[in-house]
Amino acid sequence: MILKKIDDLLNRVTMYRLAVYELVFLLVVAGILGQFGVMPYSPINIAFSAVFIFVVCWITNTIFSYFFEVPSNPESTWITALILALIITPIHNWPDMQFLPLAFWASALAIASKYILAVRGKHVFNPAAVGVAITALVLGLSASWWVGTPSMVPFVLVGGLLLVRKIHRFDLFWAFIGMFTLGMIYFAFDQSLDLVRSLEQSLLYAPAFFFATVMLTEPATTPPTRRWRMLYGALVGFLFLPNVSVGSFYFTPELALLAGNVFAYFTSPKYKLQLKLKDTRRLSPDVYEFAFTTNRPVHFEPGQYMEWTLAHAHPDSRSVRRYFTLASSPREREMKLGVKIYEPKSSFKKALLSMQRGDLLVAAQLAGDFTLPRDKNKKLVFIAGGIGITPFRSMLQHLLDVRQKRDITLFYSNKTPADAVYRDVFDRARQELGIKTVYAFTAKNMPLPPGSIRAIDAAAIAHEVPDYRDRTFYISGPQAMVTAFRSILLEMGVGRAYIKTDYFPGFA
Repeated sequence: MILKKIDDLLNRVTMYRLAVYELVFLLVVAGILGQFGVMPYSPINIAFSAVFIFVVCWITNTIFSYFFEVPSNPESTWITALILALIITPIHNWPDMQFLPLAFWASALAIASKYILAVRGKHVFNPAAVGVAITALVLGLSASWWVGTPSMVPFVLVGGLLLVRKIHRFDLFWAFIGMFTLGMIYFAFDQSLDLVRSLEQSLLYAPAFFFATVMLTEPATTPPTRRWRMLYGALVGFLFLPNVSVGSFYFTPELALLAGNVFAYFTSPKYKLQLKLKDTRRLSPDVYEFAFTTNRPVHFEPGQYMEWTLAHAHPDSRSVRRYFTLASSPREREMKLGVKIYEPKSSFKKALLSMQRGDLLVAAQLAGDFTLPRDKNKKLVFIAGGIGITPFRSMLQHLLDVRQKRDITLFYSNKTPADAVYRDVFDRARQELGIKTVYAFTAKNMPLPPGSIRAIDAAAIAHEVPDYRDRTFYISGPQAMVTAFRSILLEMGVGRAYIKTDYFPGFA
């Protein structure tokens, strides 16, 4: 019950807005602790430092956005500024010749790196890490990572784990923490150190948890799939160890992250696309399809998602970015989105609906493991709820395009037949590839069309797919639905390894 309430709360904000809230929360907590003498920084000094860094970041972003003719993303600027405010020691007095040059140059370089250190418009390195690393190299002024103190750890963990839960990156978090902890245990035994004290110093008196939950998980600079993410987390966790060096060179936290970013770059797609709206089509009373043309070819696997940025005036709490699954097949000429419009409409979806033919938006961060297995002989079951049908539309259209038959049964649940979209694709898949579709319509006051069912439950699955224990299940839809069906399948005896669930940051 508690986890459900947490998920309901998290679903109301985007991951970026949640990150902003968390970082502001940490600064407020630090100010309160400083007021009572627990932290060595006064609330006024913390507030001044945060405002100074934000102003520098905002001015730099405005300048570079203008000259590079790239839409400005205010949330990204806020997050970078707030991270810097939590790792650069707050000002002590005026003029503080340690704080001022470090804060100024680290902030300016962090924002500039998003534009200059970019490939095809996609920044390669974590901006805050770049800013403090270059400033340390050139000016000899280093970030203290002052957020890494025992008094801040409980608050860092509360906010950080909420963020990790929101974006479903516990694989990355545990890969980092696991490698870092194992490394500390090894060095403690190797050097005959007190193990408990070594772990205490490493986890409570270091920024490990802040680093792992806030900076390591930044989507733009992490690999797109689970396997590569875990390797990335383990690599950075190893380099984060205080005893690891290359000759006489030791890694600081920011350098460990930048080295990991290089690894992520070579294991990630390099897309940042400008998409031009070609057509808008209403598929159901509250679902629209948007078709876009691209400025370069895009190679993706059916079922993957991207981050979509649509700059617009007066964005609400969910801001200017969303994650949407690509509804199109890789062989289709246009990139298609199927989007459900909830009431009241968010500012993003209002802006999306108001787009005219030829208007532009930006897509980046191609990612996702919710893709067809390489083994074409594996028998599959797809379960979709509402707009969760989009990855399956992509997969089945792709199979039609390449004329590839697979043993697939699709369960597709909606309230009424009018809500079921892409039925033309599923009808073709049935006729040409033998793929079976079972429609479920949950509105109780409506007679069921022939061949449909009222609800997808254990009995329906067992009846329609007698060999369900031999199949791999794919589930896509609202998080509550995905969780419920996963539980049903586990109770039916389906192994965990045979259940794949669709999740991307910002779903719902």
